[in-house]
Amino acid sequence: MLTRRHCLALAAAALAAPVWSAATPRLLAAWQCEPQDTAEAARYQIGLLAAQADALVVARALDVPTRAHGLLAEAGGTVLAVARRPGDWLLRWKPGEADPQTAWIEPDRAFNGHVIASRDGRRLYTTETDLETGAGLVGVRDAATLEKTAEWPTRGMDPHELLLDADGSLVVANGGIPTLPETGRLKIGLERMDASLVRLDTRDGAVRGQWRLPDARLSLRHIAWGGQDGRLLGIALQAEHGDAAARQSAPLLALFDGQALRTAAALRPLGGYGGDIAWANGGFAVSTPKVDGFARWGADGRWQGFTALAEACALAADTGRLWAGGREEALVTEAGTVATRPVPALRLDNHWLRLA
Repeated sequence: MLTRRHCLALAAAALAAPVWSAATPRLLAAWQCEPQDTAEAARYQIGLLAAQADALVVARALDVPTRAHGLLAEAGGTVLAVARRPGDWLLRWKPGEADPQTAWIEPDRAFNGHVIASRDGRRLYTTETDLETGAGLVGVRDAATLEKTAEWPTRGMDPHELLLDADGSLVVANGGIPTLPETGRLKIGLERMDASLVRLDTRDGAVRGQWRLPDARLSLRHIAWGGQDGRLLGIALQAEHGDAAARQSAPLLALFDGQALRTAAALRPLGGYGGDIAWANGGFAVSTPKVDGFARWGADGRWQGFTALAEACALAADTGRLWAGGREEALVTEAGTVATRPVPALRLDNHWLRLA
């Protein structure tokens, strides 16, 4: 595990590192540095990992106020990062520069961990929660200033990841898990869960459709587009059943074809928690850190198998390849082959992005 001292050394070395070759694969990631003793607080960073022939190395790093979650690469080389829910910061960073542009959320709102940009790049959309009512919101922000200009209800609680669809509408995964400001991430009143997928018009936030799974204890969390035409939505699920056996064996992938939601079966227990999702090699992969690996399904929802990787969570895809980050190593799958690279002694968060 990366200690605070190692984190400081890595950050200094990363700022002084030479520019890497354009041919070197790069991954935008978030991670945690462990305190050296109980008197120190945990330290969090975002940064770039360079995939060299024999290992991943930290190429750039930036301290962030608390644990980061969602990441977004912007045109021009800047990146956006947003705090894990319930979070209070959003920042833009140019890797290699020391001072990010930071926006803090209003006292009665909380970030829910994800941000995307409008197609023209002029607006940002963030998932948020009204802390007084628990209602889910999409925050609409000026991309240049990061300031909020509007907010739209998501018609649910606990909105998490959001994407634009082929028609330019927003698709939002409402996780549906009730929480309270005073209890933070503590889950309460799970009998009131109401997870849904909602489509919003980006002109005014009007609801253009809403869909739910029959099992109300399946929380919709992370989403990725796939399929031959890019119109099939894969949704990574989080099981919240009271019965441990039901939770362990719950499905972790749902598919949305534009008309209906359905779950995809797995041929083994997956631990009840999907950490990330990616479309790669003609199918969906969902990371399953509670059972140390990632599961794979075809576009038709048929089970394709399981790949072991200790504490696997972060997934990223590029042409023909899937990158999976785990506790001590990363796997790169390509054309049926699997290669491994050691990961620096740091604790990766849920997500990373393969940069062009």
